[in-house]
Amino acid sequence: MGLPPTQVWTREQVATRILAGDSLFVLNGNLVRVPPSWLTAHPGGQLAILHFVGRDATDEVEAFHSDETLQRMKGFIIGRVEAGEDGWEPFVPPIANGWVRRPGAGGKTEWYNEARPLEPELKDKAAPPSEILLRPREAETAECGPTLSTLQAAPNALSLKHEKAHSDAYKELHKRVVDAGLYKTRFVTGYGPEFVRYTLLAVLAAVCYHYGWLIPSALFLGLCWQQLTFFAHDLGHVGVTHNWTLDRVISIFIADFVGGLSIGWWVNVSNIRPPTCIGTESGPYTQNHNVHHLVTNHPTHDPDIQHLPFFAISPVFFNSLWSSYYKREMTFDAFGKFFISLQHKLFYVVLSLARFNLYANSWGYLAKTAFEPRRWRGGRWWWWAEVVCLGLFFAWFGAVLKGCGSWRNILTYLLVSHVAASPVHVQIVLSHFSRSTADLGPVESFFARQLRTTVDVICSPRIEFIHGGLHLQVTHHLFPRLPRHNLREASLIVKEFAKERGLEYAEFGFVEGNGEVTGVLKQVADQLKIVGMVADSEIRDAMKM
Repeated sequence: MGLPPTQVWTREQVATRILAGDSLFVLNGNLVRVPPSWLTAHPGGQLAILHFVGRDATDEVEAFHSDETLQRMKGFIIGRVEAGEDGWEPFVPPIANGWVRRPGAGGKTEWYNEARPLEPELKDKAAPPSEILLRPREAETAECGPTLSTLQAAPNALSLKHEKAHSDAYKELHKRVVDAGLYKTRFVTGYGPEFVRYTLLAVLAAVCYHYGWLIPSALFLGLCWQQLTFFAHDLGHVGVTHNWTLDRVISIFIADFVGGLSIGWWVNVSNIRPPTCIGTESGPYTQNHNVHHLVTNHPTHDPDIQHLPFFAISPVFFNSLWSSYYKREMTFDAFGKFFISLQHKLFYVVLSLARFNLYANSWGYLAKTAFEPRRWRGGRWWWWAEVVCLGLFFAWFGAVLKGCGSWRNILTYLLVSHVAASPVHVQIVLSHFSRSTADLGPVESFFARQLRTTVDVICSPRIEFIHGGLHLQVTHHLFPRLPRHNLREASLIVKEFAKERGLEYAEFGFVEGNGEVTGVLKQVADQLKIVGMVADSEIRDAMKM
């Protein structure tokens, strides 16, 4: 591979290319252009790239990619950028203002405005000026595409110099983690005990079933599913063998065949886009979990906090926001108002039954991706493997249920096994539901953003297996490819760095965390009640006039 181009790009030149439709981002001072063909084939999905158009994505790119991939990425470099002492001054990506590229009537790709920024009068007065929340567009816009003004970030309290210092600290932190050998998987001392636990739970479930002890059997099966979810999570991050193909094959067996859930749905969730006036197209696949890691806790962009009508962790969801991930309006209707008013009371009930929703999402995902283009990694074999393994799951689990005898026994076994597997859902939401949902703009560093939006759950090393490594979410978000059994050691390094940089490293106990999350849900429910009371009062006043 030859040397990268030597052209130096000014900020104005970069903006011009972005407005013309190019997907450009900065990597270690170099300007990277992502061709349209690679944008659709990118294993991490389009959104992982589109959220960083015009920005310095160095920290994010290096956190998510292996050295081999980073080396290949050099082939997309088109020059260097003109940056000051404080680094590259970022643009606001077009997608942040609701602008995306789509094929036009003649097949030529054009700009399309899928959503518009929330009106200033509807924003929270305490929201930072940089915050951009999207709502569905109500009518055709006269604009043909984003303008230079939409690329300019609104001023806020963050300093580019200060955030660059955070970024430099993160690079040093990442080097320390690498030098400590923490990317090496502990197959024997780490996964050895895990496999013994998986096997023991599966054997206990089978033995109890054989002797007709259905409730204990269902309990052990549910606990086995719960533990295997953590293993599937590791595989989805390519954090076990660090080989994409091998990790994906293993994860399809674990998640699809044993657990009945599509690993592809979790890692790659398809978007189905609505028809437009300039033509239609089937939506590209994007990566649910990668997007969550990159735009953590953003109400418009993070799919992991978009749970209407059942949950809303911020009053901003009362505005029926647009989801740039699901490509639809998150409608806050009467159904949503009812559930949100009771969300703190229904929290555990909803999560205990969440697995049933995951079945629907899994099959829905495979139906949507049945005719999508071949991927750069996986081609089409992954789809057939998932369909077969999901079918085999429902065959063996259906036989288990049939063997329970009466409908009462079948229903009991079904509910006990699924409720027993549900603590993982509680574990996942603890890490983010109580944290900030503010949008501090493109200036905020990756290091600072992850610390601001994520929290750890404190627990003894002896019972870490119950949490499956997900209790150390801060470190996991900073180093998503890090094997889970090395997270505790890495977290000590991260805590030290956070303290040096004056950043909060949030953590709480499991019970305290549950209290904080239900407290946040109650606060939002109370605010909804106040909004309703104000609306009723205004109606009464209007009727008296």
